[in-house]
Amino acid sequence: MPVKYKAAYRNYYTLQNLIAVRTCSLIFLVLNIIIRILYLTFPESLTKAENFPEFNFTNWLFIIITPIFTITSYFIIVYYRQNRKALAVHTLYIFAFSIYLIACGVFSSLIATSDPSNALTLYMVPLVIIGVVCVFELYETIILIIGIEAVFTALLIYSQASATDLVYNQMISIILLSGFYLTSRYFYTYKANYYQQVLEIKEKNIEIENAANFKNQVLGMVAHDLRNPLAAVESTAMLMELDEVDSDTRDNIEIIKASCAKARGIITDLLEAARNDDQNVIEATKVDLNVFVRKIIDSWKIHNETRNTFTFSSAYIPLYAEVNREKLHRVMDNLISNAIKFSNADDKIEISLDKENGNAIIEIKDHGLGIPKELIPQLFDRFSKAGRTGLHGEQSTGLGLSIVKQIIQRHGGTIEVESVENEGSTFRISIPALK
Repeated sequence: MPVKYKAAYRNYYTLQNLIAVRTCSLIFLVLNIIIRILYLTFPESLTKAENFPEFNFTNWLFIIITPIFTITSYFIIVYYRQNRKALAVHTLYIFAFSIYLIACGVFSSLIATSDPSNALTLYMVPLVIIGVVCVFELYETIILIIGIEAVFTALLIYSQASATDLVYNQMISIILLSGFYLTSRYFYTYKANYYQQVLEIKEKNIEIENAANFKNQVLGMVAHDLRNPLAAVESTAMLMELDEVDSDTRDNIEIIKASCAKARGIITDLLEAARNDDQNVIEATKVDLNVFVRKIIDSWKIHNETRNTFTFSSAYIPLYAEVNREKLHRVMDNLISNAIKFSNADDKIEISLDKENGNAIIEIKDHGLGIPKELIPQLFDRFSKAGRTGLHGEQSTGLGLSIVKQIIQRHGGTIEVESVENEGSTFRISIPALK
């Protein structure tokens, strides 16, 4: 465990140990109560209780002592959650319960069998439980092992075991305690690695959140500090265009206007990408997609300076869906713009509407350049390397299709693409339709 996590991990596993003590003590108390009920319910001729007078005493002893651990654990946990700091008294308390539980198991088995060698089963069970549910530092594990061995030796002497049985049982005890040591260290390492990974993930999430906030601040600056100068340059160019200028100057003015439009488009893409990151839910209204798509196509027919032919077909009239008009309009504009970008001036752009499995299907098909097969998997990635220069010299920011995918996903839909090089591409949008 790295030093920077060590104190936090100790505080974490101390609370987990206290919760484990509360849970184990409660279970042990319930078991003893059940045994007491059975002891009182069944006749002595069946239980042979008269042969085990110590059992009656120890059972009552367990029922009296165990609730002390259960109740104390509750108050310690409440106090701990208020202070969030592990203390030495917490460790001593956990040690006390661990030794108590193991001693109860061994002593109960000694009473039931009068044979120390048969006591090792109930000796092993609480060892395994403590080794798995509780976390101890290395030195704490060693101290606990010494304490357990001392209790086990005392109980062996109490049972008046012979010298031979004493030696054999001590050898087996050493083996069991070795297993306890390995189990304890294994679970310490496992839980430490898990806790470290959780902390590292939290730190990474904080870094990502800070980076996202910084990104939004930068994009805000871009929107504020670049749009105004661009507008000023574009306005100046438009004023110059009103004067009588020679052809070279007019060409330069057109280049300035085109550059401003391109820069404005890049800023818009960046801001749209940031907004889509921050929005999980979009405001939607009921829209007839036939009317909606036709209006977009009519707008492109008017403003499109190329000679591309637009066709529209629909298998369902009307076809309703819950959509955000502005965002879906941006999706259509982006896909139609790409179709024009990678098509020759006289190529046809085909747009169609259909319905399939309760979803409205919008297809935008071109007969242009097509997309290389190896670029399709990267097509919808942000700042994708699949971005290419259009047939008319248009540049790509690598953001457009990633924004399109984000918008469609927020509508609860999907977008797919099919393309063959030099034959064209078909983008297929699927969004839930209204009945």
